Amino acid sequence: MRWSQLFAPTLREAPGDAEAASHKLLVRGGFIRQLHAGHYSMLPLGWKVHQKVAQVVRDEINAIGGQEFLLPTMHPASIWQASGRWDTMGEIMFRLEDRRGNATALGITHEEIFATVASELNSYKQLPQVWYHIQTKFRDEARAKAGLLRVREFHMKDSYSFDVDAAGLDVAFDNHDRAYRRIFERLGIPAFGVEASSGAMGGTDSVEFMTPSPAGEDDVARCPSCDYAANIEKATSALPPIEAGETAELEKFPTPGVRTIAALEEFDGGAPAIDQLKTLVMVLDGTTTLVVVRGDHQLNLQKLIDATGAIEIRPANPEETVAALGANPGSLGAVAVTDHPVIVDLSLEGRVNMTTGANEDDFHYRGVSVERDLQVGQWTDLREVSAGEACPRCGTPLEIVRCIEIGHIFKLGTGFSETFGATISSQEGDIVPIVMGSYGIGIGRNMAAVAETHHDDKGLVWPVSVAPFEAVITVMKIDDEATMNAAELLYDDLRHAGVDVVLDDRDARAGVKFADSELVGIPFRLTVGPRGLKDGNVEYTVRSTMETVDVPLESAATTVIHAVHAAKAVPHGGIGV
Repeated sequence: MRWSQLFAPTLREAPGDAEAASHKLLVRGGFIRQLHAGHYSMLPLGWKVHQKVAQVVRDEINAIGGQEFLLPTMHPASIWQASGRWDTMGEIMFRLEDRRGNATALGITHEEIFATVASELNSYKQLPQVWYHIQTKFRDEARAKAGLLRVREFHMKDSYSFDVDAAGLDVAFDNHDRAYRRIFERLGIPAFGVEASSGAMGGTDSVEFMTPSPAGEDDVARCPSCDYAANIEKATSALPPIEAGETAELEKFPTPGVRTIAALEEFDGGAPAIDQLKTLVMVLDGTTTLVVVRGDHQLNLQKLIDATGAIEIRPANPEETVAALGANPGSLGAVAVTDHPVIVDLSLEGRVNMTTGANEDDFHYRGVSVERDLQVGQWTDLREVSAGEACPRCGTPLEIVRCIEIGHIFKLGTGFSETFGATISSQEGDIVPIVMGSYGIGIGRNMAAVAETHHDDKGLVWPVSVAPFEAVITVMKIDDEATMNAAELLYDDLRHAGVDVVLDDRDARAGVKFADSELVGIPFRLTVGPRGLKDGNVEYTVRSTMETVDVPLESAATTVIHAVHAAKAVPHGGIGV
């Protein structure tokens, strides 16, 4: 490619609404342009990177036996209604009607659709299978932001495993785990797996792959001493034991004007937050429910969703709260409440002599024994872990790390296969549902994650594996015949060797050409000019270090070829298929 013919509209300044480094640099470098919120046009440089990321993903899924499909992205509502996810996905799903009034949706994922295809399998002899595609997905994000990190239209590789039993699923899950780690290694993204919530996907085990970044939206609790790591929606910790003490009598006492945990701590006769019960009135699928955590703890909403399976969940408004309990927030409690479900955090098991609201404005109870005085319908882990709490495995203080989620793998089990009739005849002759796994990785999101990881104050620093061009030849004087001839020969040599190279033959100042190649992030640069050619040399620059050396013209192409091959030397995976 010649830069004089390339559409790469670089900018000196980032758009004012760009906050993430990847967003700023992908726009400035001429990789993407926003059409409207959450929808981006991939310009030629961006699409080249996107396709290279996709090819890395494709290589590694093929290496574990994946077979590539392409399934529709517009789906009939009946498919999603059958699985129950027409309701559970809520407002995130784009829905529309065709001209005949049939309800349809733009696919946010493809578990249902692949399960319908899998219904054509009929014997254990056909398993295991690994199927995948790289397809456009649509999600109506409430807050599309950060460029390609949170969008409404994107490409995702989702693969699906189909096995006879749980043991087969374990193998497929582990194969994908290893494949994902190889993908991130080849992309140059520092990644680690964390325990995660399965959310609307259902199933059992779920692992997210994360990379640390201030641009991320996920918090991860991670132990610096062992391998424990979990999304904050799943994380636990080892709390220090609390002496139970002697059980006291339940006593109601006046607390005029006290409306917060902190105010009750300061009140004469009150209690520290660790000895208070915080009662939250929530509406779960239309049912008013009391959720109780320790006074110094915060409720993690996803943990409540996972524990209850609720589809619609929200805090009760003040009117609903008064109607349910007879008091305003600040004086609420679950003591002796029998007409609403009560869900209590596990950290409160065995706790006595607690203080909580009395469901009467300006009054509280002291001497509360949780198991004696609350009609607990469900004990479950509800609290959000905080930095410094002890690792549940080794006791080391946990750190909370902001991360970008770059991949997610699930053990789905048989839910989708049972719904869509994906059954097989087992070796024993029984008709059994196929055991499924689901494995997703966003292509554009990983492209952005690479950009977040690999940049400096000059611009992007792409790894060779996904760079829009592997090398650039910068011509200092295009009107000098000897210079252009040398550049053209280098260009031909690199192209014939399979190097993805661009010849910068623009009639522009050297500083502009250097700035553009550095902003775009091309890994290797050869600079050809009359001054160097007098001594038989060209300049060779490595973008990642900005180290520049003179190399002889006759060995310049070989220098770049060897550098590109060395950078691509990360081996592919595989399981002998």
